[in-house]
Amino acid sequence: MKIVFYEMEPWERDVLGSAMEGHEMAFEDVALDPDTAEQHKDADAISVFIYSDLSREVLETFDNLRFIATRSTGVDHIDLECCEENGIAVSNVPSYGKNTVAEHAFALLLAISHRLVEAVDRTRRGDFTQSGLAGFDLQGKTMGIVGTGDIGLHAARIARGFGMDVLGFDIETREEAAREIGFDYVKMDDLLSRSDIVSLHVPGNDKTRHMISTEEFAKMKHGAILINTARGTVVDTDALLEALASGKVAAAGLDVLPEEPVVREEAELLRTYIERDRALDTLLADHILLRMRNVVITPHSAFNTREAVRRILDTTRENMEGFIEGDAPNLVSS
Repeated sequence: MKIVFYEMEPWERDVLGSAMEGHEMAFEDVALDPDTAEQHKDADAISVFIYSDLSREVLETFDNLRFIATRSTGVDHIDLECCEENGIAVSNVPSYGKNTVAEHAFALLLAISHRLVEAVDRTRRGDFTQSGLAGFDLQGKTMGIVGTGDIGLHAARIARGFGMDVLGFDIETREEAAREIGFDYVKMDDLLSRSDIVSLHVPGNDKTRHMISTEEFAKMKHGAILINTARGTVVDTDALLEALASGKVAAAGLDVLPEEPVVREEAELLRTYIERDRALDTLLADHILLRMRNVVITPHSAFNTREAVRRILDTTRENMEGFIEGDAPNLVSS
């Protein structure tokens, strides 16, 4: 069996490779795309991270592909319909960073509430003045958590630890956990209108695309804070820019952007746009966000702690071993 791992760091190879001896294995540091797919088109199984392209075009390049192990919880980068049509099983890592990502959401929030980026930049220049650096307390504020899966629930626990009131919204409520943590489920409109901070913890898919847009921003408190560690597509970037410009949203902490894979490859922007039909206006909006002083952006690194990455690799190894033995765990359906 030929197994190919994409987007791999050198040290990760030792963790994954030793468990699958006896099989042909290949490790690539690049993402999977139409060009890199050709090199290993005879692969039986592949493992990818979130920046790989698993569109129908790419998937149909492979002659023998039967299994995909994505090293992520989200599967919005994979054409699941094409996988189902072609008998390709897909496994994910369902829970690796419930505390990790929730902690990062609060790192973004604290950077905003204590104006840490500006404060650090100022002191590095030798300027120890405090003018313009007044922040705000989290204690007593209301945090609205959209999506109460494992990450959202952990964010609620942290918020309660800060002395915050918490509201939750989800299409599937977890009432027992809500009682244990101490928060109330409310309707989405109610959450938006009552929350000082709105934190997003939903998957990226067709149902959640632009779930926070012009209409939702209009329902928020004036001067609310938006935190997004979910997926960039959950927020309409143009609407966010308008909300920031008007002051409706005072600040935003973002670990994700709609077109972040392309932003990461800025040098090839024009070629990538032409060849892959990316939305140029969204790309430009992303770049505007990157330069706004009331927006704190990190490079989709909320997951990136030593402990969480190890959990990802361990689960991926288990997924791949299960497939080899004929019973892959953590299967995802379209």
